Amino acid sequence: MLTKFETKSNRVKGLSFHTKRPWILASLHSGVIQLWDYRMGTLIDRFDEHDGPVRGVHFHKSQPLFVSGGDDYKIKVWNYKLHRCLFTLFGHLDYIRTVQFHHEYPWIVSASDDQTIRIWNWQSRTLMSVLTGHNHYVMCASFHPKEDLVVSASLDQTVRVWDIGALRKKTSSPADDILRLSQMNTDFFGGVDAVVKYVLEGHDRGVNWASFHPTLPLIVSGADDRQVKLWRMNDTKAWEVDTLRGHMNNVSCVFFHARQDVIVSNSEDKSIRVWDATKRTGIQTFRREHDRFWILTAHPEMNLLAAGHDSGMIVFKLERERPAFSVSGDCLYYVKDRFLRLYEFSTQKDAQVIPIRRPGSAALNQGPRTLSYSPTENAVLICSDVDGGSYELYIVPRDSIGRGDTVQDAKRGVGGSAVFVARNRFAVLEKSSNQVLVKNLKNEIVKKSVLPVAADAIFYAGTGNLLCRAEDRVVVFDLQQRLVLGELQTSFIRYVVWSNDMENVALLSKHTIIIASKKLEHRCTLHETIRVKSGAWDDNGVFIYTTLNHIKYCLPNGDNGIIRTLDVPVYITKVSQNTVYCLDRDGKNLAVAIDATEYVFKLSLLKKRFDQVMSMIRSSELCGQAMIAYLQQKGFPEVALHFVKDERTRFNLALESGNIQIAVASAKEIDKKDHWYRLGVEALRQGNAGIVEYAYQRTKNFERLSFLYLVTGNIDKLSKMLKIAEVKNDVMGQFHNALYLGDIRERVKILENAGHLPLAYITAAVHGLHDIAERLAADLGDNVPSLPEGKSHSLLIPPSPIMCGGDWPLLRVMKGIFEGGLDNVGRNAQEEDEEAADADWGEDLDIVDGENMQNGDIGMVLEDGEVHEENEEGGWDLEDLELPPELDTPKTSSHARSSVFIAPTPGMPVNLIWTQRSSLAAEHAAAGNFDTAMRLLSRQLGIRNFAPLKPLFFDLHMGSHTYLRALSSSPVISVAVERGWSESSSPNVRGPPALVFKFSQLEEKLKAGYRATTAGKFTEALRIFLSILHTIPLIVVESRREVDEVKELIIIVKEYALGLQMEVKRREVKDDPVRQQELAAYFTHCNLQLPHLRLALLNAMTVCYKARNLNTAANFARRLLETNPTNENHAKTARQVLQAAERNMTDASPLNYDFRNPFVVCGATYIPIYRGQKDVSCPFCSSRFVPSQEGQLCTVCDLAVIGSDASGLLCSPSQIR
Repeated sequence: MLTKFETKSNRVKGLSFHTKRPWILASLHSGVIQLWDYRMGTLIDRFDEHDGPVRGVHFHKSQPLFVSGGDDYKIKVWNYKLHRCLFTLFGHLDYIRTVQFHHEYPWIVSASDDQTIRIWNWQSRTLMSVLTGHNHYVMCASFHPKEDLVVSASLDQTVRVWDIGALRKKTSSPADDILRLSQMNTDFFGGVDAVVKYVLEGHDRGVNWASFHPTLPLIVSGADDRQVKLWRMNDTKAWEVDTLRGHMNNVSCVFFHARQDVIVSNSEDKSIRVWDATKRTGIQTFRREHDRFWILTAHPEMNLLAAGHDSGMIVFKLERERPAFSVSGDCLYYVKDRFLRLYEFSTQKDAQVIPIRRPGSAALNQGPRTLSYSPTENAVLICSDVDGGSYELYIVPRDSIGRGDTVQDAKRGVGGSAVFVARNRFAVLEKSSNQVLVKNLKNEIVKKSVLPVAADAIFYAGTGNLLCRAEDRVVVFDLQQRLVLGELQTSFIRYVVWSNDMENVALLSKHTIIIASKKLEHRCTLHETIRVKSGAWDDNGVFIYTTLNHIKYCLPNGDNGIIRTLDVPVYITKVSQNTVYCLDRDGKNLAVAIDATEYVFKLSLLKKRFDQVMSMIRSSELCGQAMIAYLQQKGFPEVALHFVKDERTRFNLALESGNIQIAVASAKEIDKKDHWYRLGVEALRQGNAGIVEYAYQRTKNFERLSFLYLVTGNIDKLSKMLKIAEVKNDVMGQFHNALYLGDIRERVKILENAGHLPLAYITAAVHGLHDIAERLAADLGDNVPSLPEGKSHSLLIPPSPIMCGGDWPLLRVMKGIFEGGLDNVGRNAQEEDEEAADADWGEDLDIVDGENMQNGDIGMVLEDGEVHEENEEGGWDLEDLELPPELDTPKTSSHARSSVFIAPTPGMPVNLIWTQRSSLAAEHAAAGNFDTAMRLLSRQLGIRNFAPLKPLFFDLHMGSHTYLRALSSSPVISVAVERGWSESSSPNVRGPPALVFKFSQLEEKLKAGYRATTAGKFTEALRIFLSILHTIPLIVVESRREVDEVKELIIIVKEYALGLQMEVKRREVKDDPVRQQELAAYFTHCNLQLPHLRLALLNAMTVCYKARNLNTAANFARRLLETNPTNENHAKTARQVLQAAERNMTDASPLNYDFRNPFVVCGATYIPIYRGQKDVSCPFCSSRFVPSQEGQLCTVCDLAVIGSDASGLLCSPSQIR
């Protein structure tokens, strides 16, 4: 059983499928009727007008109606579109068990516990006939699908078949008068509409269900005697054929399957049983744990069944309907009706190839599941679930195509799944041992491979490769090398579809599609709400797939959409241009035409094939909100602009793409204040002052206009704005404009007119307008304000703008592909703009319109002579207000755009090239990328303390750049200095950076360190050796030999640094003679040059002799004499010490020093670590430490962390090659 949908609810007593839509009605014991979409798994509606359980429910075949009957004795007819009950039929006197619409006539048949069956006309809403005869509850009644018969089952242990032919005649209007007369008589004297044709007796208990076979004269019934009986009838009689036994409790419901030769029954024994109708044997049983079954129904047109039980219902299929198929080039091999068939896509020819054997058992789901084809050998592998999973291998004779009659004996084998992996090799999954058996065409095992994951299926993944499916992942496995080539976490995968070039794969699970590369690198994931059924790749690399009701596409970036809807599910086999080839559930080949425009367009955008995009825009009707939204979302508003007719959308898109011309045209059409304002903002952003001005004028936004004139330095316009403010009696506007103009007299006049005499007086007095100040002082009398003492005043005049007037200069660039070829705004819009640009905007603007003026008409103001001075020059009539042409810039920019200059694209900075090419820390530091240099040093040498390296980083960076002064006003230009540059080298090839630190410098420093050590300047020598250690991480050498020399140098310098640190420490601990002797002794075990070793031995010998540790002193004297000292005094002293010690070979104080046992000295605690004891080391200088020091900073080099993981010194490009 393949469960498609399941609900949890009260006990389900009635079920009905809709003929066309994926809907099912369930009537519950609680009185509610539920309407479910079983495809989406959602509850669409619920109807609850019945009082008490609803036992029967049925959809009408074609009308938006369903009927229900309940324990409240009512039959209700509902309209599901109106969500309400249309009417109720009364008449039954007890519970109604079943209701059903007639397939042709407007009739409803109902069965009831009142022992009657009633037939109603739902159009006239009347009772047509009452069928009496049963003498107990009638449990069900149904119409025959074709003939005028009704079958009913009753608890009186009988099944009755009724003839309702008379009812049909009665309904169709009689042709002549005599017939009409006889009908009147029948009605008048109570004629009989329905007569019992047969009474079928044979059950020992009450019969719960009976139903007709859809085509044959058979009836099946189920009863409380736990038996299912099969009856046959002819024109005159009916008889029992057979009894099917197996149910353990009352049989609730039983019927013939419309498509398969089986009977399905369910029972209160909590099982559904499937029986073979010809052999009359049980095939399969499905059980539930706790729920008794009450009702079964079948979909009128599809292979779906539904069963209602105590806690809900299930929608299920008995067998899967997906045909097994395999595509090879132009051919499709598939299995249909026990034959292997071949379909050619190009010619659409379909031929039978060879017959395939039937499975031995009659069980369900034993048909072929998958098919694999080897084109060179013409061999076919067919896998099925027979025997828990098995395969059959057929070699197709070349000449048999079309005849398809030669029965072959196939080579068989057991295995989870089998696929061809090479020309004449196929792989079989053996689940028990989790291994793959590779076999040849003789079915002999050639090789075995254990799989890397617990696989339950294998799929082809290219020659010699398998894609193995586990519960939560898929793996690509190479059978030759036995390697995992790729792995991906996924939900449970059902099907695998490879692209034609085998570069991409689509993994299909129940509700998701995962697109990945051939190495299973994840590209994208798609989620669908309803089940994904199949898919194929088209020639462009777009994945076309089907769900239960759509054909859809998926682009490489994960964008998807619907291509078309489907009436029935299909399985795609191949996609070729605008045709999708597919198989339906009956195994028929279909070629479905699709419109690929949308996804080809999106793909062209995605791949930046703009020439294709252009031609598609010109030729096809790609429109709709979805496409506009898509283009906007993907950052192509200028393309979307060419689809759009709606002015508001055009305006928004034009602003988004910065196309001021189109925005102006749309703003004129819309003519709304907020649109002009937004246009002004965008034009200001682009520096298009002309359009900004025009937009502010259209909205009469005088404050913004004044400010615009101020910042563009347009004094003439500002003075005109001052007069407009005066005419409009806008005092603040006047004052602002006077302030912007720096016109003192005007400001005083405005303040005086507004009644602010003290302010007017101060303004006049401060600015030296004494005549006006005196006049105002006289007006003020005693209230003359005093000016502050001792303050110097400065003149408040706005600064002159750097660039006066005009638009910003625009960069000349080539027209974009979309602007040039696509001006669907066309010439007209441009001409309109140019016209507007040439016109004087005073005419159509009417800045000072009557209703906005407090002083009435402007003409009156001028007549009053208030602005007399100006009138001599021709007045400031609005015709004179010659503000600039609207669209200067669009003109210039449109010329500029078509010019040929393209702004050069900036190249990659040299320091970026250096860091991308190199893994050497020194080169990253030279490029100025200090963070990556530090990260590299941390990874390679475990360095954590970068303080000592900071000045070196700066030196490297400064040393690899030189700086040129260009012009006094421009910044300094930095030029990268490259290592090994010569005039003959190519200017396009960048060399590595020149570095200030060289290996030769370190050798010089080493000699200086030796000299300081010889001279006994230990602090100075230690400083030199540490500076060498700090420089080594930033050294770059060329050859492998030099790399070894650098590593050798680290060891030499480390030994000296450690020894000198101990010697410096020894000189500090004067009050601890034992510790002094130990440190002097350890110093002699550092790996020093011979002269320095002699000095260290002499020093240790002297210290120990003075402390009366004669035995230890004698050891140092012996070692000193072994070095053949060149200084005779040293040798003499050593001999004397030996003679003195031989008399008394004792030590006064014991030391932590055993010269016989080899040791190294801990760089932090200065104690010996003898051979065999645990230690940790510094990853950079390799000094050794006691384990407790792990994780601390190395005390010898002061750079790295002791015991940290590091990959090792990287100081030459030769190490990377």
